[in-house]
Amino acid sequence: MLFQAVVDTVAAVAATPSRLAKIEALAGLLVRLAADEIPATIGFLAADPRQGSLGVGWRTATAVAVRHAEVPTLTVADVDAVFDRLVAASGDGSAAARAGILTDLAARATAAEWQLLLRVMLGELRSGALEGVLLEALARAADRDASAVRRAAMLSGDLGETAVVALTGTADDLAAIGLAVGRPVQPMLAATATSVADALAVTGEASVEYKLDGARIQVHRDGDDVRVFTRSLADITARVPELVAAVRELPVRAAILDGETLSLDEDGAPRPFQDTMSRFGAEAARDVALRPWFFDLLHLDGRDLIDEPLRVRRAELERVAGDLVIPGVITADAVAAEAVSHEALAAGHEGVVVKSVDGTYAAGRRGKNWIKVKPVLTFDLVVLACEWGSGRRTGLLSNLHLGARDATGEFGGEFVMVGKTFKGLTDRLLRWQTERFPEIETRRTAHVVYVEPVTVVEIAIDGVQRSSRYPGGLALRFARVKRYRPDKEPAATDTIQSLRALLRG
Repeated sequence: MLFQAVVDTVAAVAATPSRLAKIEALAGLLVRLAADEIPATIGFLAADPRQGSLGVGWRTATAVAVRHAEVPTLTVADVDAVFDRLVAASGDGSAAARAGILTDLAARATAAEWQLLLRVMLGELRSGALEGVLLEALARAADRDASAVRRAAMLSGDLGETAVVALTGTADDLAAIGLAVGRPVQPMLAATATSVADALAVTGEASVEYKLDGARIQVHRDGDDVRVFTRSLADITARVPELVAAVRELPVRAAILDGETLSLDEDGAPRPFQDTMSRFGAEAARDVALRPWFFDLLHLDGRDLIDEPLRVRRAELERVAGDLVIPGVITADAVAAEAVSHEALAAGHEGVVVKSVDGTYAAGRRGKNWIKVKPVLTFDLVVLACEWGSGRRTGLLSNLHLGARDATGEFGGEFVMVGKTFKGLTDRLLRWQTERFPEIETRRTAHVVYVEPVTVVEIAIDGVQRSSRYPGGLALRFARVKRYRPDKEPAATDTIQSLRALLRG
């Protein structure tokens, strides 16, 4: 199949707000695939190549400048083979080799194909082809029950593998995909609520647990063999020997544990999120030790627990994991639940997760059984620039460049860029800023309109993290637009210094 078919499908998905139309467009592509094209195409649609990390960074990918092909000739197999070559490039000269491979690929691709390839390689495919939609499209294309496809994807941890079985195998083949120790499972996700009481009203009696500002881990043990996986199911066992050692001490023969890990400072308080994440890097310093906390148990000594209620899973977890279990209480009382939230915040954690004790483990889904509650921080920042949108937002100014005020003159007394966001922008706001920003434009490039720093916008964030990407040394976490503030002057906006104060340690 020509790669152009994937480009056309992604464009169709991005162009419609209808979930049904997205599913139909994706299913129409999937039914046309040959068996050996399925894993690669699923990876393209999810911006998660089947090869995993390609070793291609933003700077390298966007530095490619060639004349693109006029007519599409690339096939799905061609692109998949190029991704194999990117992964295989290693050692001395690998950066130059990857640059050469990318240049050749860009020259063979049309402009539209190259734009999609960039988004796939950089994991920035905001086309609306989210995994839930893709799973439903797969079920339709394969004429299988959606719940069976969803469960198979959950237990296999590999959407590409699930797609192959669904599209080429029988219903029994799909049902045969089960939980296996050593094979990572897609992690269950949490919805959000603004208060503990609101969350408890949805879940009923619940396990109210600390929400750590750490990294999600899934640990599989089979005898002395212990493997550790990240949220994205990457195997990081070799990088975290302290986690392996901790799980080997547990009184179990076989287990699958779900939890988080983070590093602590000398006083036992959590270090910043970035410190934890740095330990996952290949060159991470070993003097930053990680500690595991577990909040779920999916398998124990030959017994699958994912279909058992949390009440049962939690009791078994506490029995075998002891002080490695994340703090929390089981309660239906809002006052008691709120007390746990206060304790978590006082200890330097993010908040709490409220989990129905009657809920089963529904991996990969944001249902109502798990609900996270954490304080929302808001800051008044200025718009420094805005990027032209794509897909449904083509022709509209969308992604905002956000700046914080430099109150001390450390950065020249101007505004310091601290992040970007396109989240929270309604159609009305998109139209307004597309009309407004060219009126205060200072310069532009092909993709960005730079503006006078006079527009104040209220931004909600979950926090900040250290970052070398921006001059202030930090970046906003999960930034989204709440509203524009025409009532405020730029001189009254929040400062880079106040944002820095959110960095612990």
